[in-house]
Amino acid sequence: MAAALWRRGWRFRWRAPAAAGRVRGAAGAAAAGQRNYDLLVIGGGSGGLACAKEAAQLGRKVAVVDHVDPSPRGTRWGLGGTCVNVGCIPKKLMHQAALLGGLIRDAQHFGWEVTHPIPHNWRKMAEAVQNHVKSLNWGHRVQLQDRKVDYFNIKASFVNEHTVCGVTKGGKETLLSADHIVIATGGRPKYPMHVEGALEYGITSDDIFWLKESPGKTLVVGASYVALECAGFLSGIGLDTTVMIRSIPLRGFDQQMASLVTEHMASHGTQFLRGCTPLQVRRLPDGHLQVTWEDRASGRQDTGTFDTVLWAVDIKERIKRRGEGLHTTKKEEPGVECVLWTCGPCTEKLLDRGRLMTRTFPQNKQREKAFP
Repeated sequence: MAAALWRRGWRFRWRAPAAAGRVRGAAGAAAAGQRNYDLLVIGGGSGGLACAKEAAQLGRKVAVVDHVDPSPRGTRWGLGGTCVNVGCIPKKLMHQAALLGGLIRDAQHFGWEVTHPIPHNWRKMAEAVQNHVKSLNWGHRVQLQDRKVDYFNIKASFVNEHTVCGVTKGGKETLLSADHIVIATGGRPKYPMHVEGALEYGITSDDIFWLKESPGKTLVVGASYVALECAGFLSGIGLDTTVMIRSIPLRGFDQQMASLVTEHMASHGTQFLRGCTPLQVRRLPDGHLQVTWEDRASGRQDTGTFDTVLWAVDIKERIKRRGEGLHTTKKEEPGVECVLWTCGPCTEKLLDRGRLMTRTFPQNKQREKAFP
């Protein structure tokens, strides 16, 4: 694992953008002198934070840089990355809300007198979920402070192989340099830009957990685990939910298990449009969204009306490689130090990857026995 993460043989060439010309001189001076940090982590998600904390435990001087661009709907969040803010944590809490509703409905069979129908208050649930997430944001900041890891809420771009330029919301620039730099920026949901009205009227998993009001009747486009998880808790709390699948559900997973998942969801009220692709989303005068789609088998077009359209079709990297001056090549040259390390996508092993990556740094290998 560690050897795979180290990626020996990769060489990095840096092309500073023209707009950063006024920064290059100062950055060069900083890079030529003593480094500000032993390790600089770009990205404050699960992998980045694990890497930073492990390096600090090994006695290194560490900094974390984190920045969240607002979604097209204006949603933004704090330290902790996708898992804490718009992924695992809020998703599981909303699934718990759905499961509680199911238990209440089952309670009448065990003698509990429960009035039906059972109303659900989205606003109250969302407020509780968001408050919990904010407490975790603060907890991560406190943990970094306790480990003497510096935290910068700035958007970083590379100036050279040891230096980044960070820009605050107010436009103030900060230069940071380090012996080693980790990119652990994760990904963000993609909008299908070829679909008319997708960006103007749709939302993604970046937004669903931060909605103040119920999404109402919802069309979830996509059949990834993100799509099915969101559709699952929406159906579970009693919302009319439809999943549009282009080909197969849970691509890359065992299809027998995928069929069991979709069959279970269908038995609990989730509707499925199979073999369909969206063509257009437009807002009607009454405020509802009209979605036009095509059946891929017959070529026939159909329409439906929804309150919310949730796109869960793909993930894009949060690093702009050439725009930030980064160019990589596999050509190996003796004496070229690999100073850039990447954590990879968000997986169940991300915490371990972040910790293991720190231990692959040459100066940390000798200290591993003291910190098993």
